[in-house]
Amino acid sequence: MLKVALTKGRIEKKVTTMLEKLGYDVTSMINKNRELQINVEDKMEIIFAKSNDVVTFIEHGIVDIGIVGSDTLLENSFKNYYELLDLEIGKCSFAVCSYPEYKNIKLNRRKRIATKYPNVAKKYFESKDEDVEIIKLEGSVELGPVVGLTDAIVDIVETGATLRANGLEVIEKITDVSTRLICNKTKFKYKKEEILNLIDLIENNNR
Repeated sequence: MLKVALTKGRIEKKVTTMLEKLGYDVTSMINKNRELQINVEDKMEIIFAKSNDVVTFIEHGIVDIGIVGSDTLLENSFKNYYELLDLEIGKCSFAVCSYPEYKNIKLNRRKRIATKYPNVAKKYFESKDEDVEIIKLEGSVELGPVVGLTDAIVDIVETGATLRANGLEVIEKITDVSTRLICNKTKFKYKKEEILNLIDLIENNNR
């Protein structure tokens, strides 16, 4: 039986649909209520966790595989895992967003950027040789420009509806984001066949 850490919420729902299409009986996933750990038939033991915790469980060998957004992998310095497959679900992107006039803005100070992802933002602006002040916000980062705290934001954009509702737009795309299947390096040695069989099943279904 494969032990799986699955990101709760939107990814969980999409993976449930994916597993059902692969022929798994996902009744236990659909009816889990507040359970944090369930079995799918006798094939998978699934732990439902927040995204950062999914990778923590992978790094410590608590589970064999993890299903998590690449945004989490890009923002953090996790190391003890292999990225085995892009599941191509939960697609969105990191982007710099602001008011349209940001494109031509000239300041006598560093630009201020609001984000939940300071490492992603830092790497992006360093790649452009721009020295900016990064301000971490935990809630709606769109508020940064709206209330005048920052000049722009770096955030995940899917439909752009929240941006448009606040008069903001995508200034520049940074990179694509999607859901990835990752594996603990040591566990892969011992459960290689089971893990690769699952990957083959997923890839064959997507053809």
